[in-house]
Amino acid sequence: MKVLFAAAEAHPFIKTGGLADVIGALPKALKSAGVDVRVILPKYRGIPEKFSSKMEHVTVVHVPVGWRSQYCGIEQIIYDGIPVYFIDNEYYFGRDGVYGYMDDGERFAFFNRAVLECLPAIDFQPDVLHCHDWHAAVIPMLLQGHYRTNPFYSEMRTVFTIHNLLYQGVFPYEVLEGLLGLDSSYFNGVEYYGNINFMKGGIVYSDQVTTVSPTYSQEIRTPYYGYGLDGLLNSRSDSLSGIVNGIDTKSYNPASDPHIFSRYRSNLLKKTENKLGLQKELGLPIAPHIPMVAMVTRLVDSKGLDLVTRILDELLYYDDIQFVLLGTGDEIYERWFREAAWRYPTKLSSQILFNDALSRKMYAASDLFLMPSMFEPCGISQLLALRYGSIPVVRETGGLNDTVQAYNEITGEGNGFTFTDYNAHDMMYTLRRAVSFYNKPDHWKRVTKNAFAGDYSWNVSAKEYIDIYKEITGYIS
Repeated sequence: MKVLFAAAEAHPFIKTGGLADVIGALPKALKSAGVDVRVILPKYRGIPEKFSSKMEHVTVVHVPVGWRSQYCGIEQIIYDGIPVYFIDNEYYFGRDGVYGYMDDGERFAFFNRAVLECLPAIDFQPDVLHCHDWHAAVIPMLLQGHYRTNPFYSEMRTVFTIHNLLYQGVFPYEVLEGLLGLDSSYFNGVEYYGNINFMKGGIVYSDQVTTVSPTYSQEIRTPYYGYGLDGLLNSRSDSLSGIVNGIDTKSYNPASDPHIFSRYRSNLLKKTENKLGLQKELGLPIAPHIPMVAMVTRLVDSKGLDLVTRILDELLYYDDIQFVLLGTGDEIYERWFREAAWRYPTKLSSQILFNDALSRKMYAASDLFLMPSMFEPCGISQLLALRYGSIPVVRETGGLNDTVQAYNEITGEGNGFTFTDYNAHDMMYTLRRAVSFYNKPDHWKRVTKNAFAGDYSWNVSAKEYIDIYKEITGYIS
Protein backbone atom coordinates (compact mmCIF):
# COMPACT_ATOMS: atom_id res chain seq x y z
CA MET A 1 0.00 0.00 0.00
CA LYS A 2 1.45 3.35 -1.09
CA VAL A 3 0.13 6.61 0.38
CA LEU A 4 1.14 10.23 -0.17
CA PHE A 5 0.26 12.85 2.45
CA ALA A 6 -0.21 16.36 1.00
CA ALA A 7 -0.38 19.16 3.55
CA ALA A 8 0.68 22.73 4.20
CA GLU A 9 2.71 22.05 7.35
CA ALA A 10 4.35 19.27 9.32
CA HIS A 11 6.28 19.07 12.55
CA PRO A 12 9.22 19.55 12.94
CA PHE A 13 9.73 21.43 9.66
CA ILE A 14 7.04 24.13 9.88
CA LYS A 15 4.16 24.49 12.34
CA THR A 16 1.33 26.90 13.07
CA GLY A 17 -1.07 24.49 14.78
CA GLY A 18 -2.27 20.94 15.36
CA LEU A 19 -2.25 20.05 11.65
CA ALA A 20 1.55 19.97 11.75
CA ASP A 21 1.52 17.56 14.70
CA VAL A 22 -0.72 15.14 12.80
CA ILE A 23 1.38 15.21 9.63
CA GLY A 24 4.51 14.78 11.72
CA ALA A 25 3.27 11.75 13.64
CA LEU A 26 0.62 9.78 11.71
CA PRO A 27 2.91 8.74 8.82
CA LYS A 28 5.30 7.10 11.29
CA ALA A 29 2.47 5.01 12.72
CA LEU A 30 1.36 4.03 9.21
CA LYS A 31 4.91 3.08 8.29
CA SER A 32 5.14 0.87 11.37
CA ALA A 33 1.98 -0.88 10.13
CA GLY A 34 3.63 -1.64 6.76
CA VAL A 35 2.44 1.30 4.63
CA ASP A 36 4.85 2.95 2.17
CA VAL A 37 3.93 6.49 3.20
CA ARG A 38 5.51 9.74 2.07
CA VAL A 39 4.79 13.42 2.72
CA ILE A 40 4.86 16.46 0.45
CA LEU A 41 4.95 20.09 1.65
CA PRO A 42 5.73 23.56 0.38
CA LYS A 43 9.33 24.64 0.97
CA TYR A 44 8.86 27.74 3.11
CA ARG A 45 11.56 30.22 3.98
CA GLY A 46 10.80 29.58 7.66
CA ILE A 47 11.95 25.95 7.61
CA PRO A 48 14.97 25.80 9.96
CA GLU A 49 18.38 25.70 8.35
CA LYS A 50 19.20 22.42 10.11
CA PHE A 51 16.59 20.80 7.82
CA SER A 52 16.92 22.88 4.65
CA SER A 53 20.68 22.32 4.58
CA LYS A 54 20.14 18.55 4.48
CA MET A 55 17.61 18.57 1.64
CA GLU A 56 18.69 16.84 -1.53
CA HIS A 57 17.66 18.22 -4.90
CA VAL A 58 15.61 15.63 -6.82
CA THR A 59 14.56 17.31 -10.03
CA VAL A 60 12.69 20.23 -11.59
CA VAL A 61 9.26 20.18 -13.20
CA HIS A 62 7.14 22.97 -14.59
CA VAL A 63 3.62 23.37 -13.26
CA PRO A 64 0.69 24.85 -15.23
CA VAL A 65 -0.92 27.72 -13.33
CA GLY A 66 -3.59 28.95 -15.70
CA TRP A 67 -1.83 30.03 -18.89
CA ARG A 68 1.59 30.15 -17.20
CA SER A 69 4.19 27.47 -16.59
CA GLN A 70 5.79 27.94 -13.19
CA TYR A 71 9.11 26.60 -11.93
CA CYS A 72 8.87 23.82 -9.37
CA GLY A 73 11.96 22.43 -7.73
CA ILE A 74 11.61 19.19 -5.78
CA GLU A 75 13.75 18.67 -2.68
CA GLN A 76 13.82 15.61 -0.44
CA ILE A 77 14.82 14.68 3.08
CA ILE A 78 14.41 11.38 4.94
CA TYR A 79 13.16 12.06 8.46
CA ASP A 80 12.52 9.24 10.93
CA GLY A 81 12.44 6.89 7.97
CA ILE A 82 9.75 8.89 6.13
CA PRO A 83 10.59 10.44 2.72
CA VAL A 84 9.48 14.07 2.83
CA TYR A 85 9.34 16.09 -0.40
CA PHE A 86 9.35 19.88 -0.58
CA ILE A 87 7.87 21.95 -3.41
CA ASP A 88 10.34 24.75 -4.06
CA ASN A 89 9.22 28.03 -5.60
CA GLU A 90 10.64 31.24 -4.14
CA TYR A 91 7.89 33.44 -5.56
CA TYR A 92 5.14 31.54 -3.74
CA PHE A 93 6.85 30.23 -0.61
CA GLY A 94 10.02 32.27 -0.08
CA ARG A 95 8.19 34.50 2.42
CA ASP A 96 7.85 34.90 6.15
CA GLY A 97 5.00 32.94 7.69
CA VAL A 98 2.80 30.31 6.11
CA TYR A 99 -0.66 31.79 5.43
CA GLY A 100 -2.41 35.13 5.35
CA TYR A 101 -1.23 36.55 2.02
CA MET A 102 -3.52 38.20 -0.51
CA ASP A 103 -2.49 35.63 -3.13
CA ASP A 104 -3.01 32.52 -0.99
CA GLY A 105 -5.47 31.27 -3.62
CA GLU A 106 -2.74 31.31 -6.25
CA ARG A 107 -0.04 29.99 -3.91
CA PHE A 108 -2.00 26.91 -2.94
CA ALA A 109 -3.50 26.40 -6.41
CA PHE A 110 0.13 26.06 -7.50
CA PHE A 111 0.91 23.68 -4.64
CA ASN A 112 -2.09 21.43 -5.38
CA ARG A 113 -1.19 21.18 -9.06
CA ALA A 114 2.49 20.70 -8.26
CA VAL A 115 1.72 17.69 -6.04
CA LEU A 116 0.18 15.88 -9.00
CA GLU A 117 2.74 17.05 -11.56
CA CYS A 118 5.72 15.88 -9.54
CA LEU A 119 4.61 12.27 -8.96
CA PRO A 120 6.12 10.81 -12.16
CA ALA A 121 9.27 12.86 -11.58
CA ILE A 122 9.84 11.37 -8.10
CA ASP A 123 8.89 7.92 -9.39
CA PHE A 124 6.15 7.42 -6.82
CA GLN A 125 2.73 6.13 -7.84
CA PRO A 126 0.58 6.19 -4.69
CA ASP A 127 -2.54 4.11 -4.30
CA VAL A 128 -4.00 6.88 -2.13
CA LEU A 129 -3.55 10.64 -2.13
CA HIS A 130 -4.37 11.74 1.42
CA CYS A 131 -5.11 15.48 1.34
CA HIS A 132 -5.30 17.58 4.49
CA ASP A 133 -7.40 20.72 5.05
CA TRP A 134 -8.18 23.40 2.49
CA HIS A 135 -4.55 23.94 1.49
CA ALA A 136 -4.53 20.56 -0.31
CA ALA A 137 -8.27 20.21 -0.92
CA VAL A 138 -8.48 20.70 -4.70
CA ILE A 139 -6.03 17.91 -5.49
CA PRO A 140 -8.94 15.43 -5.92
CA MET A 141 -10.72 17.85 -8.28
CA LEU A 142 -7.56 18.48 -10.30
CA LEU A 143 -6.99 14.73 -10.46
CA GLN A 144 -10.47 14.33 -11.94
CA GLY A 145 -10.20 17.30 -14.29
CA HIS A 146 -6.67 16.96 -15.68
CA TYR A 147 -5.16 13.56 -14.93
CA ARG A 148 -7.73 10.79 -14.65
CA THR A 149 -7.35 9.66 -18.28
CA ASN A 150 -3.56 9.32 -17.87
CA PRO A 151 -2.76 5.65 -17.04
CA PHE A 152 -0.24 6.73 -14.40
CA TYR A 153 -3.02 8.38 -12.37
CA SER A 154 -6.08 6.38 -13.36
CA GLU A 155 -6.20 4.07 -10.32
CA MET A 156 -5.33 6.63 -7.64
CA ARG A 157 -7.92 7.18 -4.92
CA THR A 158 -8.31 10.14 -2.59
CA VAL A 159 -8.99 10.76 1.10
CA PHE A 160 -9.67 14.28 2.35
CA THR A 161 -9.29 15.05 6.05
CA ILE A 162 -10.97 18.09 7.61
CA HIS A 163 -8.88 19.30 10.53
CA ASN A 164 -10.86 22.50 11.09
CA LEU A 165 -13.92 23.38 9.03
CA LEU A 166 -13.77 27.01 10.09
CA TYR A 167 -10.95 27.69 7.63
CA GLN A 168 -12.17 26.81 4.14
CA GLY A 169 -10.03 28.64 1.57
CA VAL A 170 -12.59 30.85 -0.19
CA PHE A 171 -11.36 32.75 -3.25
CA PRO A 172 -12.80 34.59 -6.29
CA TYR A 173 -14.41 32.63 -9.11
CA GLU A 174 -11.53 33.55 -11.43
CA VAL A 175 -9.25 31.12 -9.58
CA LEU A 176 -11.20 28.18 -11.09
CA GLU A 177 -10.30 28.79 -14.72
CA GLY A 178 -7.52 31.34 -14.39
CA LEU A 179 -5.34 29.34 -11.99
CA LEU A 180 -6.70 25.79 -11.73
CA GLY A 181 -7.39 25.52 -15.46
CA LEU A 182 -10.82 23.97 -14.95
CA ASP A 183 -13.89 24.97 -16.94
CA SER A 184 -17.24 26.11 -15.56
CA SER A 185 -18.57 22.54 -15.38
CA TYR A 186 -16.60 22.20 -12.14
CA PHE A 187 -18.07 25.34 -10.59
CA ASN A 188 -20.93 23.60 -8.79
CA GLY A 189 -18.46 21.42 -6.98
CA VAL A 190 -16.69 24.39 -5.40
CA GLU A 191 -19.27 27.21 -5.54
CA TYR A 192 -19.72 29.18 -2.34
CA TYR A 193 -21.84 32.35 -2.57
CA GLY A 194 -20.42 33.17 -6.00
CA ASN A 195 -16.83 32.38 -5.02
CA ILE A 196 -14.96 29.08 -5.02
CA ASN A 197 -14.33 27.12 -1.85
CA PHE A 198 -11.29 24.82 -1.73
CA MET A 199 -12.65 22.91 1.27
CA LYS A 200 -15.90 22.22 -0.55
CA GLY A 201 -13.95 20.86 -3.50
CA GLY A 202 -12.20 18.38 -1.25
CA ILE A 203 -15.49 17.21 0.23
CA VAL A 204 -17.19 16.83 -3.17
CA TYR A 205 -14.44 15.16 -5.18
CA SER A 206 -12.71 12.87 -2.64
CA ASP A 207 -13.50 9.18 -2.40
CA GLN A 208 -13.64 9.37 1.40
CA VAL A 209 -13.90 12.31 3.81
CA THR A 210 -12.64 12.08 7.37
CA THR A 211 -12.50 14.41 10.34
CA VAL A 212 -10.33 14.24 13.42
CA SER A 213 -12.88 12.87 15.90
CA PRO A 214 -16.21 11.02 15.79
CA THR A 215 -18.06 13.77 17.68
CA TYR A 216 -16.75 16.47 15.33
CA SER A 217 -17.88 14.42 12.31
CA GLN A 218 -21.42 14.67 13.71
CA GLU A 219 -21.16 18.31 14.82
CA ILE A 220 -20.14 19.60 11.38
CA ARG A 221 -23.36 18.18 9.95
CA THR A 222 -25.31 20.80 11.93
CA PRO A 223 -25.76 24.48 10.96
CA TYR A 224 -23.93 25.76 14.07
CA TYR A 225 -20.69 23.90 13.35
CA GLY A 226 -21.10 23.41 9.59
CA TYR A 227 -20.23 26.97 8.46
CA GLY A 228 -22.41 26.68 5.38
CA LEU A 229 -21.28 23.18 4.41
CA ASP A 230 -23.54 21.13 6.71
CA GLY A 231 -25.95 20.25 3.91
CA LEU A 232 -23.13 19.01 1.70
CA LEU A 233 -21.61 17.02 4.56
CA ASN A 234 -24.97 15.39 5.28
CA SER A 235 -25.23 14.41 1.61
CA ARG A 236 -21.86 12.63 1.97
CA SER A 237 -22.64 11.03 5.33
CA ASP A 238 -22.06 7.52 3.95
CA SER A 239 -18.48 8.50 3.08
CA LEU A 240 -17.79 10.64 6.16
CA SER A 241 -16.14 9.33 9.30
CA GLY A 242 -14.28 10.62 12.35
CA ILE A 243 -10.96 9.23 13.56
CA VAL A 244 -9.43 10.62 16.75
CA ASN A 245 -5.93 12.04 16.50
CA GLY A 246 -3.10 10.58 18.51
CA ILE A 247 0.17 12.05 19.72
CA ASP A 248 3.82 11.20 19.23
CA THR A 249 4.23 9.18 22.43
CA LYS A 250 7.95 8.79 21.84
CA SER A 251 8.57 12.52 21.83
CA TYR A 252 5.98 13.33 24.48
CA ASN A 253 7.04 10.91 27.18
CA PRO A 254 7.46 12.08 30.79
CA ALA A 255 9.80 9.14 31.42
CA SER A 256 12.35 10.46 28.91
CA ASP A 257 11.45 14.10 28.13
CA PRO A 258 14.70 16.09 28.40
CA HIS A 259 12.85 19.41 28.87
CA ILE A 260 11.12 18.69 32.19
CA PHE A 261 12.62 19.03 35.67
CA SER A 262 12.16 15.44 36.86
CA ARG A 263 11.33 12.45 34.69
CA TYR A 264 8.65 9.97 35.76
CA ARG A 265 6.22 7.34 34.52
CA SER A 266 3.27 7.55 36.89
CA ASN A 267 4.93 8.58 40.15
CA LEU A 268 3.00 11.55 41.57
CA LEU A 269 5.87 12.48 43.90
CA LYS A 270 8.18 12.83 40.90
CA LYS A 271 5.46 14.82 39.13
CA THR A 272 5.32 17.15 42.15
CA GLU A 273 9.05 17.82 41.71
CA ASN A 274 8.15 19.30 38.33
CA LYS A 275 5.63 21.58 40.01
CA LEU A 276 8.30 22.84 42.42
CA GLY A 277 10.71 23.42 39.53
CA LEU A 278 8.15 25.39 37.53
CA GLN A 279 7.07 27.44 40.54
CA LYS A 280 10.69 28.44 41.05
CA GLU A 281 11.23 29.22 37.35
CA LEU A 282 8.09 31.36 37.10
CA GLY A 283 8.54 33.10 40.45
CA LEU A 284 5.44 31.63 42.07
CA PRO A 285 5.39 30.62 45.75
CA ILE A 286 6.91 27.18 46.30
CA ALA A 287 3.87 25.21 47.42
CA PRO A 288 3.76 21.48 46.56
CA HIS A 289 0.22 20.90 47.84
CA ILE A 290 -1.54 23.83 46.11
CA PRO A 291 -3.33 22.60 42.95
CA MET A 292 -1.82 24.06 39.79
CA VAL A 293 -4.09 24.67 36.79
CA ALA A 294 -2.48 25.10 33.36
CA MET A 295 -3.55 26.36 29.95
CA VAL A 296 -1.32 25.97 26.88
CA THR A 297 -3.33 27.50 24.09
CA ARG A 298 -3.74 29.98 21.30
CA LEU A 299 -5.32 33.08 22.81
CA VAL A 300 -8.39 33.25 20.58
CA ASP A 301 -12.15 33.20 21.13
CA SER A 302 -12.64 29.61 19.98
CA LYS A 303 -10.48 28.33 22.84
CA GLY A 304 -12.99 29.57 25.43
CA LEU A 305 -10.91 32.51 26.64
CA ASP A 306 -14.01 34.64 27.16
CA LEU A 307 -15.21 32.09 29.74
CA VAL A 308 -11.85 32.18 31.52
CA THR A 309 -11.63 35.98 31.64
CA ARG A 310 -15.19 36.13 32.98
CA ILE A 311 -14.46 34.12 36.15
CA LEU A 312 -10.69 34.10 36.70
CA ASP A 313 -10.66 37.07 39.07
CA GLU A 314 -13.30 35.41 41.24
CA LEU A 315 -11.48 32.09 41.14
CA LEU A 316 -8.07 33.51 42.05
CA TYR A 317 -9.49 35.78 44.77
CA TYR A 318 -11.41 33.08 46.63
CA ASP A 319 -9.68 29.79 45.79
CA ASP A 320 -6.33 28.44 46.95
CA ILE A 321 -4.89 27.57 43.53
CA GLN A 322 -2.14 28.60 41.14
CA PHE A 323 -2.84 29.23 37.45
CA VAL A 324 -0.18 29.14 34.70
CA LEU A 325 -0.85 30.13 31.10
CA LEU A 326 1.29 29.86 27.96
CA GLY A 327 0.32 31.14 24.54
CA THR A 328 0.01 33.97 22.07
CA GLY A 329 -2.88 35.26 20.01
CA ASP A 330 -5.34 38.14 20.03
CA GLU A 331 -3.93 41.29 21.56
CA ILE A 332 -6.98 41.80 23.79
CA TYR A 333 -6.36 38.46 25.52
CA GLU A 334 -2.60 38.89 25.67
CA ARG A 335 -3.10 42.24 27.45
CA TRP A 336 -5.80 40.87 29.75
CA PHE A 337 -3.65 38.00 31.04
CA ARG A 338 -0.61 40.22 31.49
CA GLU A 339 -2.67 42.61 33.61
CA ALA A 340 -4.25 39.72 35.56
CA ALA A 341 -0.77 38.39 36.40
CA TRP A 342 0.09 41.84 37.75
CA ARG A 343 -3.05 41.73 39.95
CA TYR A 344 -2.32 38.23 41.27
CA PRO A 345 1.48 37.84 41.25
CA THR A 346 1.44 34.94 43.73
CA LYS A 347 -1.29 32.99 41.96
CA LEU A 348 -1.02 33.62 38.22
CA SER A 349 1.85 33.44 35.74
CA SER A 350 1.03 34.56 32.18
CA GLN A 351 3.70 33.57 29.66
CA ILE A 352 2.73 35.34 26.44
CA LEU A 353 5.05 33.53 24.08
CA PHE A 354 5.56 30.30 22.15
CA ASN A 355 7.98 27.94 23.87
CA ASP A 356 7.81 24.17 23.36
CA ALA A 357 10.11 23.36 26.27
CA LEU A 358 8.05 25.50 28.66
CA SER A 359 4.82 23.89 27.43
CA ARG A 360 6.21 20.47 28.35
CA LYS A 361 7.18 21.76 31.79
CA MET A 362 3.61 22.98 32.26
CA TYR A 363 2.13 19.61 31.27
CA ALA A 364 4.48 17.88 33.71
CA ALA A 365 4.02 20.38 36.56
CA SER A 366 0.28 21.03 36.50
CA ASP A 367 -2.35 19.01 38.31
CA LEU A 368 -5.24 20.18 36.14
CA PHE A 369 -5.36 21.24 32.49
CA LEU A 370 -8.15 23.60 31.39
CA MET A 371 -9.63 23.43 27.85
CA PRO A 372 -13.07 25.13 27.78
CA SER A 373 -13.21 25.31 23.96
CA MET A 374 -16.15 26.73 22.06
CA PHE A 375 -15.38 24.02 19.50
CA GLU A 376 -12.45 21.62 19.20
CA PRO A 377 -12.26 19.32 16.16
CA CYS A 378 -9.97 16.97 18.05
CA GLY A 379 -7.47 18.73 20.26
CA ILE A 380 -3.92 17.66 20.98
CA SER A 381 -3.32 19.47 24.26
CA GLN A 382 -5.71 17.35 26.32
CA LEU A 383 -3.95 14.20 25.06
CA LEU A 384 -0.55 15.62 25.98
CA ALA A 385 -1.91 16.59 29.40
CA LEU A 386 -3.21 13.05 29.97
CA ARG A 387 0.14 11.63 28.88
CA TYR A 388 1.85 13.71 31.57
CA GLY A 389 -0.82 13.04 34.23
CA SER A 390 -2.34 16.53 34.17
CA ILE A 391 -6.08 15.95 34.49
CA PRO A 392 -8.16 17.73 31.81
CA VAL A 393 -11.12 19.95 32.61
CA VAL A 394 -12.90 20.31 29.28
CA ARG A 395 -16.13 21.22 27.57
CA GLU A 396 -17.91 18.30 25.90
CA THR A 397 -17.31 19.20 22.27
CA GLY A 398 -15.52 17.56 19.34
CA GLY A 399 -12.50 15.48 20.23
CA LEU A 400 -12.61 16.62 23.84
CA ASN A 401 -15.85 14.69 24.19
CA ASP A 402 -14.27 11.61 22.61
CA THR A 403 -11.04 11.55 24.62
CA VAL A 404 -11.96 12.84 28.11
CA GLN A 405 -14.43 10.86 30.19
CA ALA A 406 -15.88 12.47 33.32
CA TYR A 407 -14.60 11.01 36.56
CA ASN A 408 -17.18 8.99 38.48
CA GLU A 409 -16.38 8.90 42.19
CA ILE A 410 -18.56 5.83 42.72
CA THR A 411 -17.12 3.55 40.02
CA GLY A 412 -13.68 5.15 39.88
CA GLU A 413 -13.92 5.40 36.09
CA GLY A 414 -12.97 8.47 34.05
CA ASN A 415 -9.82 10.43 33.25
CA GLY A 416 -11.01 14.03 33.62
CA PHE A 417 -13.80 16.47 34.39
CA THR A 418 -16.28 17.80 31.84
CA PHE A 419 -19.11 20.30 31.40
CA THR A 420 -21.66 20.59 28.61
CA ASP A 421 -22.90 24.16 28.14
CA TYR A 422 -20.68 26.98 26.97
CA ASN A 423 -21.07 28.81 30.25
CA ALA A 424 -18.44 30.44 32.45
CA HIS A 425 -19.96 29.43 35.76
CA ASP A 426 -20.53 25.84 34.64
CA MET A 427 -16.83 25.79 33.85
CA MET A 428 -15.93 27.27 37.24
CA TYR A 429 -18.16 24.77 39.06
CA THR A 430 -16.47 21.89 37.20
CA LEU A 431 -13.00 23.25 37.93
CA ARG A 432 -13.83 23.59 41.63
CA ARG A 433 -15.22 20.04 41.63
CA ALA A 434 -11.94 18.83 40.14
CA VAL A 435 -9.98 20.69 42.84
CA SER A 436 -12.15 19.07 45.51
CA PHE A 437 -11.06 15.64 44.29
CA TYR A 438 -7.44 16.79 44.15
CA ASN A 439 -7.77 17.30 47.89
CA LYS A 440 -9.01 13.70 48.35
CA PRO A 441 -5.87 11.57 47.78
CA ASP A 442 -7.67 8.27 47.17
CA HIS A 443 -9.80 9.77 44.41
CA TRP A 444 -6.86 11.67 42.93
CA LYS A 445 -4.78 8.50 42.70
CA ARG A 446 -7.62 6.82 40.82
CA VAL A 447 -8.18 9.55 38.25
CA THR A 448 -4.45 10.01 37.62
CA LYS A 449 -3.99 6.24 37.31
CA ASN A 450 -6.72 6.25 34.65
CA ALA A 451 -4.96 9.09 32.83
CA PHE A 452 -1.59 7.38 32.83
CA ALA A 453 -3.13 4.09 31.67
CA GLY A 454 -4.61 5.49 28.44
CA ASP A 455 -3.19 4.73 24.99
CA TYR A 456 -2.73 8.10 23.28
CA SER A 457 -0.56 6.83 20.44
CA TRP A 458 -1.46 6.82 16.75
CA ASN A 459 -1.55 3.01 16.59
CA VAL A 460 -5.32 2.52 16.82
CA SER A 461 -6.11 5.49 14.57
CA ALA A 462 -3.55 4.37 11.98
CA LYS A 463 -5.35 1.04 11.67
CA GLU A 464 -8.63 2.87 11.05
CA TYR A 465 -7.03 4.92 8.27
CA ILE A 466 -5.58 1.77 6.73
CA ASP A 467 -9.06 0.21 6.72
CA ILE A 468 -10.31 3.25 4.77
CA TYR A 469 -7.42 3.01 2.31
CA LYS A 470 -8.18 -0.66 1.72
CA GLU A 471 -11.89 0.00 1.27
CA ILE A 472 -11.52 2.70 -1.39
CA THR A 473 -8.74 0.92 -3.31
CA GLY A 474 -10.03 -2.65 -3.00
CA TYR A 475 -6.59 -3.51 -1.66
CA ILE A 476 -6.12 -7.09 -0.51
CA SER A 477 -3.07 -7.65 1.67
